[in-house]
Amino acid sequence: MHPRSVPVTLKGVKMKIAVVGSNRGIGLEITKKLKADGHEVFAFCRKTSDELEKVNVKKVVTDFEVTSIDEMSSKLKSLNEHDFDALIHVSGILRSDTFEDFNVGDITTQFRVNSLGPILSSKAFKPYLKQNAKVALLTSRMGSIEDNSSGDMYGYRMSKAALNMAGKNLAHDYKADGITVLMLHPGYVQTDMTNNNGNVTAKESAEKLVDLILKKGFSESGTFWHMNGEQLPW
Repeated sequence: MHPRSVPVTLKGVKMKIAVVGSNRGIGLEITKKLKADGHEVFAFCRKTSDELEKVNVKKVVTDFEVTSIDEMSSKLKSLNEHDFDALIHVSGILRSDTFEDFNVGDITTQFRVNSLGPILSSKAFKPYLKQNAKVALLTSRMGSIEDNSSGDMYGYRMSKAALNMAGKNLAHDYKADGITVLMLHPGYVQTDMTNNNGNVTAKESAEKLVDLILKKGFSESGTFWHMNGEQLPW
């Protein structure tokens, strides 16, 4: 049977899942949620944290640098694990800016981490994903051109818009393997990134994101979703 014709329903099934950016914030809460639901979770991050160590995942992989495909590929080769059912890429950074204080260095860094990082990790993981796996990329509605009603945040907005385009491309490149690619907005979440401002906790966001990832299938590959289930405009 061609992989495109195989229905993919991951809900209720124990899965092997990689979470990139798992040591704090939304990534940590996604890791906790998946572990609590009985999945086999591999946590990838630059540095571990006390909170992550308490989750007792299958394996914590540190020094996982999302801007270097060579370093990620080396870590994955050493890990010697295959057949991941899902890759969830959470890692990202935010640097505030306006037209008046447009900082090329900060903006370039955001592009490297927010736009290139998720695609590089998707490339690094490609040999280790099952057919019909899922790739979930944490993006932001701030990358939606249609939804931009306030301006500012040049680097973050542009880097997330670029990620949305890259994710759409990735959905085409993964089509032959039946792999579903989803772009997900977590909401305005209370994390270190937002100075703990926001209207939803990281735990609440993570629970809804995990549910969304499990529900969406191949027919919706390449689409852009709010964690509350609303499809977002480009």
